[in-house]
Amino acid sequence: MNVSKLSSQYAVRKLNVDDVEDIYELSMENPMYYQYCPPFVTKESILEDMKALPPKTTYKDKFYIGFFKEEKLVAIMDLILHYPDEDTAFVGLFMMSKREQGKGIGSYIVGECISYIRSQGYQSVRLGFAKGNLQSERFWKKNGFVPTGIEKDNGSYTVVVMEKTVSE
Repeated sequence: MNVSKLSSQYAVRKLNVDDVEDIYELSMENPMYYQYCPPFVTKESILEDMKALPPKTTYKDKFYIGFFKEEKLVAIMDLILHYPDEDTAFVGLFMMSKREQGKGIGSYIVGECISYIRSQGYQSVRLGFAKGNLQSERFWKKNGFVPTGIEKDNGSYTVVVMEKTVSE
């Protein structure tokens, strides 16, 4: 997958160790996320997330990416291809800079990503949000995602699985 094609308006690239400070700053702007999805972010937890893989996936399918405007990180996404099946892409994390929220930018980015994912032959995009986080639930519903009925106990919170069919 050519991640630079995920957006026409933002520069998109894989994030790495050199980006941890910027990722940390963006994450710190979003304390509500960590209220529902503990523990609170640390630089170490970012490094762990960059390497974390769901079962039966490989690093060739993992894209921990950043969306940049004029070299400023405005959003991060953890995208896993072929999960939980061959025809599905999974968004493990999507987070916007606080100063860019409420402007339609997040929905725009998600829309562009879905268009590119569709063009690559995927049938659906799946994700999970922490049950009770109404901000996340509203955002994903606004972007066409619907609950699958699957909920998973993650210890400190319950994950509600949502999906959007993207096939044409």
